[in-house]
Amino acid sequence: MTMSNGSGDHEALREDIRQTRAELAETVQALAAKADVKARIKGSASQVTGRLRGQAAHVTGAVRAQAGERVGEARSSVSEVNQAVRRRPVPWAAGVLAAAAVAAAIVVLVLRQRQR
Repeated sequence: MTMSNGSGDHEALREDIRQTRAELAETVQALAAKADVKARIKGSASQVTGRLRGQAAHVTGAVRAQAGERVGEARSSVSEVNQAVRRRPVPWAAGVLAAAAVAAAIVVLVLRQRQR
């Protein structure tokens, strides 16, 4: 059982060993990555943190936009009320102002008479 071409078989065997070692190294690295729980947790936490920051930025933008709309609506409403009051003042408000003026005049007259 002698081989006529022994060096070719040895070379093929060595190449097979190199290939097996490379595959084994990849397998060991994959297993080490799976076994590194601390790194996996950090990676997961980093992903969750990134997602939460993105969601927070989205919600913040939406709230700011809605707040801006509400402020604009409030300003518009106040402006409309001011214009309505200027166009048509409330009748009882004029009466209250007149009554206050009369009361102030009476107080002034009473105080003047007491000083005499």
